[in-house]
Amino acid sequence: MKTITIHPVTRIEGHARITLHLDEQGRVADSHFHVTQVRGFEKFTEGRPFYEMPSVMARICGICPVSHLLASSKACDAVMAVRVPPAGARLRSILHFGQFVQSHALSFFHLSSPDLLLGMDSDPARRNPGGVNAPLTADVRDRILREIPSARAITMKTLALLKRVVDQFTEEIEHFGNHPSLYLGLVDPRGNLELYDGRLRIMDDMGKFMTDQVDPETYQDLIGEAVLPTSYLKAPFYKPLGYPRGIYRVGPLARINLCDQCGTPAADAELAEFRQRFGRPARGAFHYHYARLIEVIFCLEKMEELLDNPNVLDPHVRAEAGVNAEEGIGVAEAPRGTLIHHYRVDPHGTIRWANLIIATGHNNLAINQAVLQVARHFVDGNKLREGMLNRVEAVVRCYDPCLSCSTHAIGQMPLRIQLVGADGQVLDEQHR
Repeated sequence: MKTITIHPVTRIEGHARITLHLDEQGRVADSHFHVTQVRGFEKFTEGRPFYEMPSVMARICGICPVSHLLASSKACDAVMAVRVPPAGARLRSILHFGQFVQSHALSFFHLSSPDLLLGMDSDPARRNPGGVNAPLTADVRDRILREIPSARAITMKTLALLKRVVDQFTEEIEHFGNHPSLYLGLVDPRGNLELYDGRLRIMDDMGKFMTDQVDPETYQDLIGEAVLPTSYLKAPFYKPLGYPRGIYRVGPLARINLCDQCGTPAADAELAEFRQRFGRPARGAFHYHYARLIEVIFCLEKMEELLDNPNVLDPHVRAEAGVNAEEGIGVAEAPRGTLIHHYRVDPHGTIRWANLIIATGHNNLAINQAVLQVARHFVDGNKLREGMLNRVEAVVRCYDPCLSCSTHAIGQMPLRIQLVGADGQVLDEQHR
């Protein structure tokens, strides 16, 4: 059997490789998405005091530290059995919305837009460029508010451009992860888009709710975690369907499919147009790009709404307490999907056990299935072409996976692709 290896996968956060296994006719028979680095946070935090967890967890990822900080803080809130003051919750939400804008912009403009603007077959040399503890002051609030109209204008202009170019990618829309799956995420009590708090909703491929308004603290009744021999990344699945049938997706596309409305005027108008064009649920992973921009609009509108509320300047932002429960679960939506932090402590507040289900982990099975679908459609193993292999990488970028956690690559990221015959001889090779 011949094997094509894409190593590393470029324009993602972290380190991964993809192997494509070909049959004797050069067709893709199987594929694997490998995450080649180890996350040790669940083990090396054992023995640490629980109050260190938010600052430690924020270092899991350099792209979405706020999501880990907030999910960890919510788990610690549960350990202390406290209710965060309303002003503190508002500031957490503003911080959270700001990170969504930053992270989605990074994904769209720097990681994915070269494919969209220059084309999947363009020259790779062109498309591969490199807890709340203080109240908010009026001056800082006003400075943030002044920046929102500009950010909204840029986002609306970008979304208008995407709407014009998306029709040029009909083949990618049809074959980029356009497969049946469930969708999981948080919604508010009205079924609207919710990022900081909320309850779990799961939708099937036909748009039917499998479960709705479920307390996130019962996540273990719904989610199991499989271990794959080809990756260090766990593979969560929906327990009632079992592994591997219980494949589901999280993140921008899942949230846009799940929510009844966003809950803000401009985002709701864009959501209505999106559903008119692509239905509910929209299947194709290519639509993650579109969904990200809708969420950016939503976040900017919510930030403005919260900052315009005079109560946001309330100085009472902290709740003080000690250990009042020996278990705590914190769940929030990260830019890439639902994030779960689950801690158990001893009576002194020392971490005995920690379980983290990261957003990209939820998507692991879906990414693997999308890679196989794209490879089978676009890759001709008898003669490598750079553009077809870029499409295999591009479907991974649709999910904007965050793999490296607290580690970062610097300098050049060379790519070598080899076509190896059954006898081990290199039949073809390309370099980036």
